[in-house]
Amino acid sequence: MNYSTALVQLPLVREPGTSKITSPADAYRICADIANLAQESFHVLSLNARNTLINRHMITLGLVDSSMVAPRECFRPAIQDGAATIIMVHNHPSGDPTASAEDIKITRQLIEAGNILGIKVVDHVIIGRVQPAVPGEPQRQPFLSIREAGLCAFK
Repeated sequence: MNYSTALVQLPLVREPGTSKITSPADAYRICADIANLAQESFHVLSLNARNTLINRHMITLGLVDSSMVAPRECFRPAIQDGAATIIMVHNHPSGDPTASAEDIKITRQLIEAGNILGIKVVDHVIIGRVQPAVPGEPQRQPFLSIREAGLCAFK
């Protein structure tokens, strides 16, 4: 048999991040790289009490139109990071960032779980793609903030 040894180094001190997230556009900027994926990818941004990014975690990589998400997987990395708040981000491979009924349902469940754990869910941002401008209409953003759209009650 062939056995391999992995050397793991853990930092004693975590250096503070430099990315401050104060808007859905900031979350979009950090996760814009998932806009063109052919599969849904669900990410959690863990933030400290000053809304500075601690880390970005991919929670699941799903199918073309769905991604299985459970509270334990979403909050595990946030707890390990010592996060005060999280922002959830996922993409829609279709390019349309409109929230589905399932998106709203899982957002509500994760807000409740966060309340129990003491980790506030700040927003859930759905990333699509830049759509061509329609004459006479304002340019649509390539993302949707469930908070700003008023689709869930964030506490």
